[in-house]
Formats: sequence, structure tokens, C-alpha cells
Amino acid sequence: MSLKCTVIIQKEEDWYVATDVNSGVASQGKTIDESIANLKEAVSLYYEDNAPSNISNEIYVTTMEVAV
Repeated sequence: MSLKCTVIIQKEEDWYVATDVNSGVASQGKTIDESIANLKEAVSLYYEDNAPSNISNEIYVTTMEVAV
């Protein structure tokens, strides 16, 4: 079985942190590609113990501007 994941990647100091929106699982790497590869492994391990039964792929991502 395969599962499509929505991933957010953020740069934090010298690392890229990739987070799967559905599960909340996160991983990091020195490059974007490394962080995604590490996240794939982490999400795969996560779902070995937590079967994806009620995952909604209906996710909306947008941006907004806030005055500070």
C-alpha cells in the first residue's frame, strides 16, 4: 500500500525539518532531499504500528499576511 503525504519543510539553523501534516511525524536532514528521505523512513515506521484507517487527504494549504 502507498500513502500520499502532505509535507511541510522548514529551515531551522543548519537543518531542514520535514513534517508530515497527517501524522505529525517529523524528521530532519542537512538538505531538503535528506530530510524528505529521513521522513519517508520515519513515516513508514510510524504506520507499521498505527494503521492509516481514517486519514483525510483533504488538506488546504495557504498563506496569510499579518501585521506585526
